[in-house]
Amino acid sequence: MNQAVSGFSKLSKDEKINWIAQTYFSNPEQATHTLKQYWNNDQKLQQLHDEFIENTVSNFYLPMGIAPNFLINNTYYSVPMVIEESSVVAAAAKAAKYWSTRGGFKTTVINTEKIGHVHFLFTGNHEKLTTFFNQIKPQLLQSVQSITANMQKRGGGIIDIVLVDKTSDLQNYYQLHVTFNTIDSMGANFINSCLEQLATTLKQKALNYEFFSEEEKNITIVMSILSNYVPNCLVRAEVSCKIEDLAEKKIENPHEFAQKFIQAVKIAEIEPYRAVTHNKGIMNGVDAVVLATGNDFRAVEAGVHAYASKNGNYSSLSHAKIENGIFHFWLEIPLALGTVGGLTALHPLVKLALEILQKPSAQQLMQIVAAAGLAQNFAALRSLTTTGIQEGHMKMHLNNILNQFQATKEERQSIQKHFENNTVSHASVVELLESLRK
Repeated sequence: MNQAVSGFSKLSKDEKINWIAQTYFSNPEQATHTLKQYWNNDQKLQQLHDEFIENTVSNFYLPMGIAPNFLINNTYYSVPMVIEESSVVAAAAKAAKYWSTRGGFKTTVINTEKIGHVHFLFTGNHEKLTTFFNQIKPQLLQSVQSITANMQKRGGGIIDIVLVDKTSDLQNYYQLHVTFNTIDSMGANFINSCLEQLATTLKQKALNYEFFSEEEKNITIVMSILSNYVPNCLVRAEVSCKIEDLAEKKIENPHEFAQKFIQAVKIAEIEPYRAVTHNKGIMNGVDAVVLATGNDFRAVEAGVHAYASKNGNYSSLSHAKIENGIFHFWLEIPLALGTVGGLTALHPLVKLALEILQKPSAQQLMQIVAAAGLAQNFAALRSLTTTGIQEGHMKMHLNNILNQFQATKEERQSIQKHFENNTVSHASVVELLESLRK
């Protein structure tokens, strides 16, 4: 029977692998070989990867692809994407090329505010707390001066601190709601350091405030932490063209296509079951670029999906309309991204990806990522409203099926030729492969 392990983090890398292999595998040698197979031969590079997280035993590879021909605000970009889903990079590249001949993507950063909170409990008079806060606010800002000095030199820092009364939602609960501008860094460590210092200062000042009772002086700091919901760190991406200019090989009737496309978006605006999948398609593009550039895709996902629910119901992030004969398709999404600090300074492929993107600022990266999300959404909706999603997806998935069954070069050629004019399905590929092998 498997047992708990004590002191796992103190074991060497080889000892960790040996314990895993012996505990969970009937063939420990094969498991060990697989884990070590993905080590980098460059020991210095491997050590760098080992130190990104704790208890590392191997590297988990994802493919890195390029979607070229993104024309964003009249500048061409080749966009690095890290993702395992077979059709994503192809769809993004196809949509980028399509819109590059129709004016490209127009993007705008609406705002770049990031948010953090000191969550605390106060038992006492609300008016006294408000007066106290207004008096000590300059001292709160002064207390983080050593932390914010370098950020201020670059044009960032704390924008404002506001006292928020949440006692109607939770007894005795208040916040310091702090807004930040972190320029080109994602800023998580900076924000959290500021918040923790603000919490310390708040508690100290309360203990010495003469107008508080003894009970009121004992402010309880619950926690100090940034928020990944950043509705004021917002970017917009849009494409537009005359309806007749939408025409291409698979869009023979552009007026009919535009109307059907808009209806598909409207369905996602009012139907959460569809909106989740619709927005997942947007995030296929967003996450792939966020990963490639060393940013936190979990934070981005959480913030974006919360934003999709900002009006009380989960809804589409993208929108479409026809106005004066012009087709418009756009999205607005919150993106807290960085191009300095964190993995951007450590991971060699992240540094390479940022070079490919022409060393963007955080605001420029926000715009590139938003364009990738919109491109992905357009590609998905174009397929859904014309040929259906499976035709292109399954053709891209064909290689995965052939790899799964270790098809030979000759088998691949024969099967790929067959499916040039036939619908791909897992069952049909397996059936054809079995018949060839007979």
